[in-house]
Amino acid sequence: MGAPAELAGKRQDAILICNMNMTLENTVPAPPPLSIERFSHLLGAIYDTAQDTDSWSACLEQVRKEFSGNYCSLIVRRASGADLGYVISAAGDMRVLSSQHPMVGLSPFSCIRPERVVTTSDLLSPDEWRSSVYYREWCEPHGVFHVMAVDIDLPGIGTYGFRVTRPEQAPPFSMADRSLCEHLIPHLRRALTLYAAVNHDRQVDSMYRHAMGQLMVAVFVLDENGVILERNAMANDIVALGDGISISSQKLCATYPADNRKLYQMIQKVLSQGSQGEAGKTAMVEAMSLSRPSGRVAWGVVAQAIHSTEWTEGKRRPSVAVFMRDAESRSEPPARLAQQLFQLTPAETSLAIQLANGLSLDEASEVLNIRRNTARAHLRSIFSKTGVRRQTELVRIFLNSVALLGNEP
Repeated sequence: MGAPAELAGKRQDAILICNMNMTLENTVPAPPPLSIERFSHLLGAIYDTAQDTDSWSACLEQVRKEFSGNYCSLIVRRASGADLGYVISAAGDMRVLSSQHPMVGLSPFSCIRPERVVTTSDLLSPDEWRSSVYYREWCEPHGVFHVMAVDIDLPGIGTYGFRVTRPEQAPPFSMADRSLCEHLIPHLRRALTLYAAVNHDRQVDSMYRHAMGQLMVAVFVLDENGVILERNAMANDIVALGDGISISSQKLCATYPADNRKLYQMIQKVLSQGSQGEAGKTAMVEAMSLSRPSGRVAWGVVAQAIHSTEWTEGKRRPSVAVFMRDAESRSEPPARLAQQLFQLTPAETSLAIQLANGLSLDEASEVLNIRRNTARAHLRSIFSKTGVRRQTELVRIFLNSVALLGNEP
């Protein structure tokens, strides 16, 4: 099963093996009994990974030390065919070693039952382990002899492998080691599940932001005091124009005093109504227009309440979304997508886009450097393929089509 794309994409598609620059004695002293403080510290490191995948190496390093191991690894994507997989490992002094080795996919731990902690001795005798190709070609060169392994299955997401290793001169993993590992597994599972959920939400949020940007809608999110918490790229572009709207002390301001009062009153009205609403209920919406010193068509402004819940009360919480759109903005759908949607030729698509942006047939002919008769022929073909009869209908279907959503972010 596949792993979340962002977690795998944070590093190269390779197995990361980290070398440990330390000399192990013939015997490794057993770690002191695990205290509540140390266990709590381990859990904190595990749950930190749910928000920041870069912290996995630090988390695995803490686990490695707790087990007195030389390596601790999380298998995110297993090796298969030409794909050598993806593994995050910790081993003290970290560095990347070459992963181009054909033996990495031959591990005897690749088919263990999920949620069951096993060690090398559970699967193979010492002689069988020493004689295996995987041990001789991969483990022995890296000082790995004792292995404790467990697979963590997340339904609908994937199966992750968790591994801790020790060198041959170190003691094998004890029942106490197994017990600690079993206690850590539920928390590792939850952290991985949380990461998958957070990453999913981020991807969906990114998709919505992109869609809003392509639809040429500016979005400002305000807190309970009307202070801007965030804004999208289109909002930044509109503010940069300095044409009717600006930002002062992190609040929206209109150029003209009368408009500024109306804007302030609208936001305050939505804020007061939103604080009394309930999550899931229809949010209050108010609208107004803002004059532009340039003389161009006024900005259309809509403010909508964002209802809070019992879990989102407090300072700096999203309370109002303000939407703005330029009625004169140009439509720039990707020509390839417009062709696919309406089955047009490249020449017909170019003409349709110019007409959708408000040009007359003569103006579009001049911009495209084609004869008027040629443009008329293209227009007749466009009408036939799209099923419209008037130029105004053509403009409407183009502006309302999904082609705009295909622009690159």
